[in-house]
Amino acid sequence: MELALETPRLRAVPAERVPAPPVETTDADLLVRIADRDREAFDVLYHRYVRSMFGLALRRLRDRQRAEDAVQETFAAVWRSAASYRPERGPAAPWLYAIARNAIVDRFRTQVDTTGEVPEIVSADPGPADAAETSFVSWRVHRALETLPPREREVLELAYWSGLSQSEVAEYLHIPLGTVKTRTRSALARLADVLEGELS
Repeated sequence: MELALETPRLRAVPAERVPAPPVETTDADLLVRIADRDREAFDVLYHRYVRSMFGLALRRLRDRQRAEDAVQETFAAVWRSAASYRPERGPAAPWLYAIARNAIVDRFRTQVDTTGEVPEIVSADPGPADAAETSFVSWRVHRALETLPPREREVLELAYWSGLSQSEVAEYLHIPLGTVKTRTRSALARLADVLEGELS
């Protein structure tokens, strides 16, 4: 599918390093700018969410090509419908994950063989309450990740959302394996503290 805007072909781990956007640039600010067809804002939002969206799609679809297609469709939908986002209704992350979830569900449905009769069985898919809970948890984790130092956040994203082993993360970042392990431990500890602090 072609976007109205030329975007790079999706990669689970972008080939080039993208400078981290300023912390004060919120997702909501980016969506407002995207609604005005700001390509730079779109690029920042894309790189901010591409790994987590791809990880979510890959876990659900279990097929790399379909996961890439779902994420590509997610960002095409964000480009088309950014003007429909209303900041007063809540943070941008749940809105973005809802778009991703819809794109993933659409891809999942297209992989089902519909040539034969569908057996009458109870669906194992999560119901609306479960989907809402999952979306909220994803949003909380994503928000907590943003509080981590960039180097620690980077190793978690590569390991948990892109599915790389610690050795592959070390190779990708050109750092020693021991450094990857140290950053991962530190990042998980900080993440636990942040999430625990939200509940208290």
